[in-house]
Amino acid sequence: MERFELLKKAPLAGAFFVSVVWGFPAQAFCPAPGKLSTARVEQVLDGDTLRLADGRRVRLIGLNAPEREHHGRPAEPFAEAARERLRQLVAANDGWVGLQPGTQARDRYGRTLAHAYDGRGHNWEAQLLAEGLGYQVAMAPNVALAGCLQEAERHARAVEAGLWRRPAWKTPEQLQRGGFALIRARVSGVERNRGGLWIELDGPLVLRIEPERLGLFDLPALQRLPGRYIKARGWVVDHSRRERMDRGQMRWMLPLAHPLMLEVPP
Repeated sequence: MERFELLKKAPLAGAFFVSVVWGFPAQAFCPAPGKLSTARVEQVLDGDTLRLADGRRVRLIGLNAPEREHHGRPAEPFAEAARERLRQLVAANDGWVGLQPGTQARDRYGRTLAHAYDGRGHNWEAQLLAEGLGYQVAMAPNVALAGCLQEAERHARAVEAGLWRRPAWKTPEQLQRGGFALIRARVSGVERNRGGLWIELDGPLVLRIEPERLGLFDLPALQRLPGRYIKARGWVVDHSRRERMDRGQMRWMLPLAHPLMLEVPP
């Protein structure tokens, strides 16, 4: 396997382009931890997924870019901008990428899960987040860079870059389909049972923390949430697509995979 140092052999013009497209402050977020394996990029599929020359598909860890047009659904705002920005980063690095695999190496679709870097040790997920071209996601056990990626997104939010010019927070009543969503709602109740911990919201949506993830959360703090407004993010599940719904079951359910997927504003 070729090593990360090979990326430093790009022509001078390419190196100059890297310095141009990488702007402050994103360079400061999530620097490379050391030697990384490298691969040639064949295609940028979207703002968070690469296809490598060896056939692997790489899903960037910690970043969820807007969805491009597919299956009859229109492209989400900034979807093409995110893809084009990632293309620029690949091109500036002479078509190569340095990869840091996650603790969980593959997702359920067989994609490689990894952080991506250029030859100067700059993290591509942090760059896209700092420019407002994606949302941070934290999915244990791949959370080694969650803190610095959160800082990158905070920068975009502070300057209202990209997606944060008009944040797409929704109430449960505004949900129309499953998939990734940003939710803002009032907590009406918190319940714990064998299925985990359930955070009930005003409207047809419940947040769920699975039993095996409860140790990641501050449970006493969660029990104090009723009456507070919260912000949550993640992939919403539509229970109405099942053959039948249990009586009293909410139509929408959002699993919380990590504490960083839940915000409790002051």
